[in-house]
Amino acid sequence: MSTKRTITFEVMRYRPESDAEPSYQTYSVPCEQEWVVLDALLYIKDNLDTTLSFRWSCHMAVCGSCGMIVNGEPMLSCKAFLRDYPDVIRVEPLTNFPIERDLVIVMDDFITKLASIKPYIIPKEERKVEQGEYLQTPVQLKKFKQYTLCINCLLCYAACPQYGLVPEFVGPAALALAHRYNLDSRDNGRSQRQEIAASHDGVWECSFVGACSEVCPKHVDPAGAIQQTKIASTMDYFLGFLQGGS
Repeated sequence: MSTKRTITFEVMRYRPESDAEPSYQTYSVPCEQEWVVLDALLYIKDNLDTTLSFRWSCHMAVCGSCGMIVNGEPMLSCKAFLRDYPDVIRVEPLTNFPIERDLVIVMDDFITKLASIKPYIIPKEERKVEQGEYLQTPVQLKKFKQYTLCINCLLCYAACPQYGLVPEFVGPAALALAHRYNLDSRDNGRSQRQEIAASHDGVWECSFVGACSEVCPKHVDPAGAIQQTKIASTMDYFLGFLQGGS
């Protein structure tokens, strides 16, 4: 007995060479019970419409490539099991980003902001190879490990209303990664990152809606990281005030 279920997919299409505005195209897909939305899109690509464009890579919720809006919610399409959805599923590109083609977004703004917070260890003193590695205890690792789990899927940016309203906002993933390096015992670059992270377009632009943490597939909690950075920045301010700084 067949376990297949026919699901109607309403997929947003945008071809810049011919379309003035995005539109929706409908596909009827015979879906296996264990499929996810990504499987259905691959079926469409292979069997119904080879012109459909979307990003994907690992199919294991590791690479972060297949982020999309599924029935109004930012999701990794490789984690969106069809058994959890009705017989009509709408698939759209991530919101708050320009559309490059169909379900593919332009990521340039995010990449620029990610680079701006210096997402790498800035040691106090460079070590020579013969001096060995930078050592760290399990307790020191635990302090920031949660924030290392980000896969740059951009679901948090699609869910963030503030990023949609204020494109200059550095955004949740980049700020969470800045927090990750600031908490790393091997790092000495917090003062450099603060120029971006503690600016008006950094953590102070966040209105703490918390949607970023709700949609995060890896439970990084970028909203929590931003609030912790706000507290640390406030302490910096008052400490400088008490010490007679400007």
